[in-house]
Amino acid sequence: MNRKQRRLCAAAIIVLGWIVMLPAVQAVPDELPVSITVDANRAWVRAGDDVLLLYRYGDVPFKPYVKELFTPSGLNVLLDSPADHIHHHALMFAVAVDGVTYWAEYAGAPPTDVNARPGKQEHQRFPDVAVVEAGGLSWGRFAESVRWVSPRDNRPALIERRAVAATRLSEPATILLTWQCELAVPAGKESVILSGSHYYGLGLRFIRAMDADGTFRNPDGKPGTVFRGDERLVRSNWCAYTARTDGKDVTVAMFGHPDNARHPTTWFTMARPFAYLSATLGLHETPLKVAAGKPLSLCYGVALWDGRVESARIDKLYQRWVAIARNDHSKP
Repeated sequence: MNRKQRRLCAAAIIVLGWIVMLPAVQAVPDELPVSITVDANRAWVRAGDDVLLLYRYGDVPFKPYVKELFTPSGLNVLLDSPADHIHHHALMFAVAVDGVTYWAEYAGAPPTDVNARPGKQEHQRFPDVAVVEAGGLSWGRFAESVRWVSPRDNRPALIERRAVAATRLSEPATILLTWQCELAVPAGKESVILSGSHYYGLGLRFIRAMDADGTFRNPDGKPGTVFRGDERLVRSNWCAYTARTDGKDVTVAMFGHPDNARHPTTWFTMARPFAYLSATLGLHETPLKVAAGKPLSLCYGVALWDGRVESARIDKLYQRWVAIARNDHSKP
């Protein structure tokens, strides 16, 4: 073999080595594996060493909720119980049941009039805590039994089966959360009526740095109907908010599943004097009756990105999330 032939042979071996290595490179998963841990009061979902969310349930005064939720770079976007609205617990779900609010709270001694007191969502247990596979993704997921207790008689007004799951997608870097709940009428009742203010539902209070100067948008480009001041209501598949914090843009989108009652979701938005986004059922206009034996199932999503994300990319993830949630057999 002459020198030229040896060079060609060596080059072929190098190229062949690259080809042999390519499958190993392509086999790197698009999403990072997650883990979940639970103690007496809190639950964490992590991707590697990075916390995706912190859920508080054991030492809460009125309701379990997601206390912290992070972007891929590690920025928490949630504000918990600020002085101006102590009942705003970061990411929480609440409505009124048979005229009793589970949204409002009080500090200190309870109101003298028992009918003016808010109800409590009491954590009962976690029947399931696991890393599950859905849609080709690994999710840290916990199912929770929650009892909604009325202050009028200290008896259950609703029995909820809740499930919260989170994952991290690596390309593009995205944190994705799913919040599912099944609201059932307790034994001994024929039905309950869900009602409440125009912002009742799954509500998200943003950190102070994201107040005032952010922008809301939806896939239909609807401006929404002004309810009062800076508050608007708009119906759409999803609603996103982009604002600056620590000198850079952050985008948070909330998704409403097409299988939900009263789809498309009615979104409550406001940026001033503080930023808030809530997925509602329009209960301020039309209360919703839940009958015994026919639980109300709801499913919402929250996605977080660092930077401003184009609407087309948000919509693409929304469509993927819808399919995952619809085919997920580990619902509450």
